Amino acid sequence: MTQDNKKQDGKLYAEPQKGHVSLGGAVRSALFFTPLLLLAFVFTAFLGGLPPQRRGMPVLGGIAIATLWGVAVNGVRVAAQWERGVVLRLGKFQETRGPGLMYVIPIIEQINFVDTRTLVLNIPRQKVITRDNVPAEIDSALFFQVQDPEKAVISIQDFQFAASQYAQAALRDVIGGLSLDDLLSEREEIQAQIATIVEAQVREWGLHIDAIRLQDIELPEDLKRMMSRQASAEREKRATITKAEGDRMAAESLAQAATIMENSPITLELRALQTIDSLGAGPSNTVILFPVELLSAVESLRSQQKS
Repeated sequence: MTQDNKKQDGKLYAEPQKGHVSLGGAVRSALFFTPLLLLAFVFTAFLGGLPPQRRGMPVLGGIAIATLWGVAVNGVRVAAQWERGVVLRLGKFQETRGPGLMYVIPIIEQINFVDTRTLVLNIPRQKVITRDNVPAEIDSALFFQVQDPEKAVISIQDFQFAASQYAQAALRDVIGGLSLDDLLSEREEIQAQIATIVEAQVREWGLHIDAIRLQDIELPEDLKRMMSRQASAEREKRATITKAEGDRMAAESLAQAATIMENSPITLELRALQTIDSLGAGPSNTVILFPVELLSAVESLRSQQKS
């Protein structure tokens, strides 16, 4: 199975294979040529024993037999496991056949094969305007399945085209009632809402909607630049708030540490020793110790002299 590609708005999209997968061609060829070759061999031997003036009628008879056999063999059809054949006899619905080997009466009966697998339709890019007057282009895909082949063939002219058109209309209606912020943030809800609307209609055509997916939302360039600046400013605001919160927490911790050291002098001395130990870790550092008690004595003498 191969895929066709199409180009739209400068982008390449893949299209699924459409139409009936012909599996009966080889069967019809084998049924037609195998006995015909055997008949031609016998017929040639038979004509060899007749005089030339009497060979005309047998040749015409052989051509007629080959033609009738070809018409009869042409009614052989083979449906794949995922296909169902809707048979019309003289224009009136007869039955649904398949999968497997089947026979359709030539000229009298006509068969339309329907793929019952999950099908995918690429919904062309839609230009919509949101509730707050923002233009946008949306590319989406429709996933659906044929549950009733009879209805899909009889009740609608082209069920794939009809489902695609109805999905486009529902997409424009739903997004037209939303703001840009809702369109960007509530994609799952939008997809579910569109699928529900389309399902209510296509159920009458024998179809079932599996899902609708919004693949791409294209906004005007100036709006994207504004949104980028807004996002950048929002990130800067959060960074500033985070930094200020960190500075506040650091200041509170320092204040608590100062209170503890003020109430417990031994804690201050231990902190001083830790600082000295960290400074003396390198071989190039020289640490000079000044006794704290000597400083206290000097301060006491100064206060006595002043008094």
